Order: sequence, then C-alpha cells, then structure tokens
Amino acid sequence: MTQSVLIDGLTAHIARQTPVHTVGRVTRIAGGVLYLKGLADLAAIGDAITVRRQRGAPLEGEVVQISGDTTVMLAQEDAIGVGLDDPATLSPAQDIAPGDHWLGRIVDSLGAPLDGKPLLRGSFARKLHSAPPPPSRRRAFGKRLGTGLAVTNTMLPLVSGQRMGLFAGSGVGKSTMLGQLARHLTADVVVIALIGERGRELRHFVEEVLGAEGMARSVVVAATSDQSPLLRRRCAWTAMSVAEHFRDVGKSVLFLADSITRFAEAHREVAIAAGEAPVLRGFPPSTPHHITSLCERAGPGAGSQGDITAIFSVLVAGSDMDEPIADILRGVLDGHVVMDRKIAERGRFPAIDVLRSVSRSLPDAANARENTLIAQARRMLSLYDSNATMIGAGLYAHGSNPDIDKAIQIQPDLEEFLSLIEPDDPQRSFSQLELILRRAGITP
Repeated sequence: MTQSVLIDGLTAHIARQTPVHTVGRVTRIAGGVLYLKGLADLAAIGDAITVRRQRGAPLEGEVVQISGDTTVMLAQEDAIGVGLDDPATLSPAQDIAPGDHWLGRIVDSLGAPLDGKPLLRGSFARKLHSAPPPPSRRRAFGKRLGTGLAVTNTMLPLVSGQRMGLFAGSGVGKSTMLGQLARHLTADVVVIALIGERGRELRHFVEEVLGAEGMARSVVVAATSDQSPLLRRRCAWTAMSVAEHFRDVGKSVLFLADSITRFAEAHREVAIAAGEAPVLRGFPPSTPHHITSLCERAGPGAGSQGDITAIFSVLVAGSDMDEPIADILRGVLDGHVVMDRKIAERGRFPAIDVLRSVSRSLPDAANARENTLIAQARRMLSLYDSNATMIGAGLYAHGSNPDIDKAIQIQPDLEEFLSLIEPDDPQRSFSQLELILRRAGITP
C-alpha cells in the first residue's frame, strides 16, 4: 500500500467522524422492527441508526419509515437485548469509498474487509444510489469481447457495455459459468456481487471457481444468506458503486451479480417492514423500479468513462421464465442466457439452451459470414430439437428429409462445440463452427 493511499484513507476516515449525535429512545419493539421517538425531525429514509441496547453490543439499523413523531427502524440483526427506552443515535446514510487498492479483496456490504486484512477507504465517497450516465450522452455498444466459452464467443456474443441475464435453476452450473467469465472475459476489472449466498460457498467461489488468476483483477462484495435483508439488498448497490468507481476512471468493467432474485427477496422484506403491500405475486410495487434502476447503472459510459458489461443471474424454479423477477429483467436487459437442467444432467457444460437464449448485440456484433454461420447452426439445432422425440423413439427413417438427416449428423459435433472452453479470440471459435458445418455438407 502506497503512502498516498494510506494518507488519503486516514483522512477520509477522520472526515467521517461526527462529534455530536442526536439521541432518541426506543418506544416499541416488534421483531426486528423498532419504533423510536425523538429522531423524526432530523431523520431521513436510509439514515443509519445505532441502538445502545441494555445487553449486548450496539445494534445497527436503517430508517425505513417516518410517521408523525415516530421513526421506524429495521435492524441489521436480531433485536435480542433491546429494551424500551434504550438510547438510539442517528447518522447520515452510509456511503462507500472504493479505491484501486480494493482489487483482489473481499468486502461486505458496508465496505469492511472479509479476508482478514485491513482495508482503508478510498479518497472519494460514492453514494449507493447514483444516477446512470445521461441517456443522450451514453455511447453505443463497444467491441465484441472474448469470453473463454465457444458458445458465448459465437452464437450468444457479448459486447462491451452489454447487459445480459443468466437464468438458471439451482445446481445447473450457474456459479461455475460466472467464474469462467470472471477469469476469461476481456475486461480490466471484475466486480462480483454475491447476494444471499451460503456462507461456505464464498470461500469455494473465491478459491476454486474464481481462482488466483480471476481474483487478482476482482473485487468481491458478499452478503451471506443469514444476514439482514438490509445488508443483502445493499450488497448489489455497494458492488455497483465499486464498478462505477472503476468505470469513471476509464476502465472496462465486468459486473457479475448472483443473484437478482435474492436482491428482490431482500427488498421485499425491507419494503414490507416499511409498510408496502405484497401485490406482485408476493413482491411489493417498488420491486420493478429497484431492479431496473440497478440495471440501468450498468452499460456504456459517457465521454471519457469506461463501460460496465453486466451479467445478472436469476434463479428460476422449474425454468419458469414468466415469474416476476425473470419477466422484469427480460424487458430491461440486452439479452438473456437460459441454462437448462436437462442439458446439465446429460453432462454438457455450460448447460445453455441456445434456442431459448438470445443476445441483442446481434446482428451488429458479427459480420455477414458469422451471422450466416450462427443462423445455420441455430437452424440445425432447432430441426433436431423439434424432431427429438421421433428420432429418440426410432420412428424417423433416414432419408425421409435431407435437412433432418443433416441435423442428426451434425448434432454430436454441435453438442461438443457448445461445451468447448475456448481462448479469448472469437475468430477461432467461428472457424471451428464453420468446419463443423462444412463436414455436414452445409456451406455458408
């Protein structure tokens, strides 16, 4: 750590200290929701509150509702040990101050280190809720990026500044695919938000999935499943603020969020505690806005800014693409990748259902020859898929349809191609795809 980083961090820490605090009192306790008097005149939604409970360490929380002279606080942990008339102090909403020295580190939703080493704040504080670049000044999509996977190098390309959804059930290889992209996708910096993950999976993801190579250029922001919904929801905002720091200094950033479903579930808990009604199949009315505003902060930058290429994962039970969170994301993103359990069960990684997936960077992300190759490969996959039952039952007679014959011939090669882990150069992947098509007598 350089001397300038040390001085800037200490200066920022000292500047945040507040010598005088307004004190209120707890008047009612209902689970993790506390009602306080004496703070309403100064409190604002999102402000931090610290309760000095009778027994135990101070309890941290956040203002979620103000009604008359009552301030409603949602606690970050169980309110065990809190009693009536306990004192509570008010602080401004907490911010985040990332810096370049955060690379290679694991932090929590508040920016505190989780890897056992000290971590200073950066010299510039950022709000958790920043506005995206002005729409009229944002650049168009950038160049096509190498991903390290043949399928996303060709048939589902990613370009700089694109925002993609990754839709998958549990246990189909979603985290493994995110780790593959974090290691190999062309980017200067990778920011990963692990929202509501199981505690044991954090270390597994960092050491086994991401690895030393991926971690060297990454910042991991984590909030485990046992933490308060305030911290789980904040995890996504903190990670996006870190990504915006690197974007604003001209870096190409890859943002991975796992998962937006858990972000929405955390928001539901907070919103219901604040008095919202669960009207959208169990989710409050503010859910779409919170999801879309988070997604809009990613994408191409403006002026000298870099780009944030983002992948937002969504947990879909039983491949239900019409559940509320999946439906909201499909409408705001620049494409979606669907992972299928049946494909995973037959041993193909990544278990991507190409026919149900789409990249809205096409056709511009590929030239005329490459678009022809993609169209031909998709046609062969579709022909085989629509006749799979008949083929599997032995009811199809070879020679009945020349196109179906070609689809059957090429299917093993396409299956192998879709599971290839490729170098970052998409041109090589397209050359291999063309070779597979030519062997089956299909010429571009």
